[in-house]
Amino acid sequence: MSARVTGWGMAERRVVVEVEGRTLSIGNLDKQLYPDGTTKAEVISYLRAVAPVLLPHLAGRAITMKRFPDGSQGGFFYEKRCPAHAPGWVRTVDQWVNQGSGRWGKDGQGPKGRKEVPFCLVDGLPTLVWLGGIAALELHAPMARAAGAFGPEVPTLVVFDLDPGSPATAVECAVVALRIRDLLDTLGLRAVVKSSGNKGLQLYLPVNLSDVTHERARGFAQAIALLLEKQDPQLVVSQQAKVLRPGKVLIDWLQNESFKTTVAAYSLRARDRPTVSTPLAWGEVEALADGGDPESIQMSPRQVLTRVAEHGDLFAEAATLEQSLPKL
Repeated sequence: MSARVTGWGMAERRVVVEVEGRTLSIGNLDKQLYPDGTTKAEVISYLRAVAPVLLPHLAGRAITMKRFPDGSQGGFFYEKRCPAHAPGWVRTVDQWVNQGSGRWGKDGQGPKGRKEVPFCLVDGLPTLVWLGGIAALELHAPMARAAGAFGPEVPTLVVFDLDPGSPATAVECAVVALRIRDLLDTLGLRAVVKSSGNKGLQLYLPVNLSDVTHERARGFAQAIALLLEKQDPQLVVSQQAKVLRPGKVLIDWLQNESFKTTVAAYSLRARDRPTVSTPLAWGEVEALADGGDPESIQMSPRQVLTRVAEHGDLFAEAATLEQSLPKL
């Protein structure tokens, strides 16, 4: 990435950068976006370095941005519509959304109360750098690809979002993740897992076939959640009600709704220090379940880049593995 300073504005210093032949203007590279002093320039540097493993998990997906213009501890907003000020080379895909829930529509027929809006597609490093420049610290993706062979009605992943209710921690999430993994294994299925970058874990079942619907994916995840809840109701809960969740792990199967998103693998999270939604090896999950430190999976960008250099993309199968979803 080459850069040249174009001068001082009234409120910010802007720099023109060229990334793989694309030109964009970024303001306030020295602005602190995290209380630990991490700057916008450092956020962009991380995105550039992690791009080879991050981009495959964003490819073709209509991205929802969580933007923090005043840094991770300031105000934020979710942005589905690709901003009008986006560079002209940023690709978009039109989707029907409900202004309340953001539900997808079907076949271009938007029911009353919905409208079609352009979502950003992150198909290369220039777009990723631009997102860092507008302080889109968190990148959230749906289970389906909007662009590509299947379209938004065909999820390529089934997600089990594991959320601990205090005093439960990531340790209890690891126990539940292993039970889900073992159950899937009896069905001949492989799963991948990552930290949420916050308190929980997220387990994904890659499908990547054209015969899956959101309804079927949601029903499959719900069936797994209900079975584990029945086996151990003191540990697992399948319902969202907060009164039911203290000390337990919620298996949030509702994240498989067509309009839902989860934070992308390798995305930053907006906390008091930069953490990353980090793909994990199952051995690490086993060690965590065996009484490990729940904070051990809250990894920094530097730690994640070291892991990628040593192990490659531990989440690669999420984008490539083809598995048939059984009917339960």
